[in-house]
Amino acid sequence: MQRDSSGGGDVTPGTPSPTHGGRLRHRKRSSEVISDVNKTNGANLLLNDQNKYKSMLVRTYSSLWMMAGFVFLIYMGHLYIWAMVVIIQIFMAKELFNLLRKANEDRQLPGFRMLNWHFFFTAMLFTYGRFLSRQLVNTVTSDKLLYKLVSGLIKYQMFICYFLYIAGFVWFIVTLKKKAYKYQFSQYAWTHMILLMVFAQSSFTVANIYDGIFWFLLPASLIAINDVAAYFFGFFFGRTPLIKLSPKKTWEGFIGASVTTILSAFVLANFMGHFQWLTCPRKDLSTGWLHCDPGPMFTPESYNLPGWMPQWFPWREVAIMPVQWHALALGLFASIIAPFGGFFASGFKRAFKFKDFGDSIPGHGGFTDRMDCQMVMAVFAYIYYQSFVMIQDLSVETILEQILRNLTAEEQHDLYEQLGKLLARAN
Repeated sequence: MQRDSSGGGDVTPGTPSPTHGGRLRHRKRSSEVISDVNKTNGANLLLNDQNKYKSMLVRTYSSLWMMAGFVFLIYMGHLYIWAMVVIIQIFMAKELFNLLRKANEDRQLPGFRMLNWHFFFTAMLFTYGRFLSRQLVNTVTSDKLLYKLVSGLIKYQMFICYFLYIAGFVWFIVTLKKKAYKYQFSQYAWTHMILLMVFAQSSFTVANIYDGIFWFLLPASLIAINDVAAYFFGFFFGRTPLIKLSPKKTWEGFIGASVTTILSAFVLANFMGHFQWLTCPRKDLSTGWLHCDPGPMFTPESYNLPGWMPQWFPWREVAIMPVQWHALALGLFASIIAPFGGFFASGFKRAFKFKDFGDSIPGHGGFTDRMDCQMVMAVFAYIYYQSFVMIQDLSVETILEQILRNLTAEEQHDLYEQLGKLLARAN
């Protein structure tokens, strides 16, 4: 009887059978993984704190620090804002690279993590080389040696980036290791997904910055306003759940934040439109002060108020910038569509049982947690600006960029001489 009870005979209810030991061990290992994940991602975030007012205080405090740093960078100018975007991208990539990595497999694959960063910086060179080639040329045109170097880099930039990517591809194939194929290929696919998320969207942010800080600052501010308004409306008035992916999101918070965001877009566009530092495009990588013609988009137009306005109302006409009507479209997108970037991130974290992508920002999570909606908004702002706002003209900068990309040094010199002759005849 003793042998039967211990070796596979009848087992009393509630006593684990040895034949199910593997399943029980698997369950125990799964709970340990979740525990480690919670410890890694939520140790400093007060997410499990029962005192919601204390959690709100921590979140508000860290938000104020972020706002102060953000305002300082806006004051410093385009180049510093771009540097901020690059730093945020690096932190986001680090958080996402660490999200699905397995320490045991990594220890058996020396240098495998370095391959991720090789692809990351290759994507950075390709993306910013395409977006900022014009500004780079305008920065170094006064230096002959730098001019030749930069013009060569711009002309062969695509080939250089492709060669770097192929080098990484060959590196990946050569380092494939038996019994780790599945992990290596899953990480290879995950790396490319990260590059798509981080660069294909946030690179548009840099393009918006150099088209005018206004087109970066307004969309980013609207996302922040929507997030803060949704938090406070939901905190004080939230009763009706909005979506299962985010149980704390409520219809009251969503609607209150939408109205607040749209009204704020109209008012903020008028306020920001008065500052040339925000509205002027930057055509080089310098940091000097900007002066430009604001153009019709930022020139106020007078509108007569309707006759049904009460007599006691002090104004009979108002001055509205045309850009304020465009700001309403940005506000509508920021309040209705952009939050789905956050819902997508919430669903992803729930699928892999993560609380947050990181713990870099107290009360908020990681940088990826803060940038999920911003990335969606940046793409829309860029496409909207290119489609409905930007005046399609052939500028000197555009022609210069095409000359550097498509003409050899001899052809550029020949063009220079011919232009000199034409100008001499005209005079």
